[in-house]
Amino acid sequence: MTVMQTTTATPTEQSDREPADICSAPPRRHPRPEGQDRYTISEVVAFTGLTAHTLRWYERIGLMSHIDRSHTGQRRYTNRDLDWLDFVTKLRLTGMPVADMVRYAELVREGETTYPERRELLEQTRRDVLSRIAELHDTLSVLDKKISFYEKGSN
Repeated sequence: MTVMQTTTATPTEQSDREPADICSAPPRRHPRPEGQDRYTISEVVAFTGLTAHTLRWYERIGLMSHIDRSHTGQRRYTNRDLDWLDFVTKLRLTGMPVADMVRYAELVREGETTYPERRELLEQTRRDVLSRIAELHDTLSVLDKKISFYEKGSN
């Protein structure tokens, strides 16, 4: 999904004129078109697989910036918020520490001048992921050898 970025804007406040800043993956299909994209927390739970507790926690720690509220105080998420949550979920899968994810979100809110620092955070995470992939390949090789050993022994 794609999202965000202005000098002072939050993920939900980005101008449509500005470039996306989330990832280069093709956007995930949104349940509703822009302009009709006001989701309750339970709808976001159903769409993302995250829990309501996690969504509230993300907001509390600053990983999710301002979430609009209805006149009764209920959270109202947008497609842009769904895009941000998709990106955050990807970052979680990389093993990026939550503190680094929060720092990344802060940098996004600070604006374009933080591009180099954001890039460095993502590059470090990429290096970590590549290292983990190499470890998993080695582990897979050991498993394959053991499986092969047992296949030969059972014949």
